[in-house]
Amino acid sequence: MEQKEQRRSPGANSRDRGRITLANILLLAALLVLPLLALQRFSNGLLRGSIYAVVTSGITYLAYGWDKQQAREKQWRMPEAKLHIMELIGGWPGAFLAQRRLRHKCSKVSYLVVFWLIVLAYQLAAFDSLQEWKWVRAALEATGKFSK
Repeated sequence: MEQKEQRRSPGANSRDRGRITLANILLLAALLVLPLLALQRFSNGLLRGSIYAVVTSGITYLAYGWDKQQAREKQWRMPEAKLHIMELIGGWPGAFLAQRRLRHKCSKVSYLVVFWLIVLAYQLAAFDSLQEWKWVRAALEATGKFSK
């Protein structure tokens, strides 16, 4: 008798985890360059900012893990807006890693659009701060809210 290969869905095994590949690490490192350069301009900014980013990213990663466990157990889940707030206050690197390692919140397009907009906002803010807030000043001047 020939045995059929039993297939499981990705979430069927609680030990089923994604992988953080070299490409993921390189992408995350590239995404951290501008924010780290922007923080470096401030005295103690790099150290404090790095500590803050590690703590908020760790908390965000744990929140993703908790939400994933709740989803498996069909229990109450954390609202997506709270996860996005955690990303927005600095936990986006932890969310990036959790999406890949835990395979959580990595396929819902509407969620990912908001996530990547948050990452983009961090990139733009860091770049603009390195340009002495040129874009922000121009936008404020255009609205009449800022004058030289």
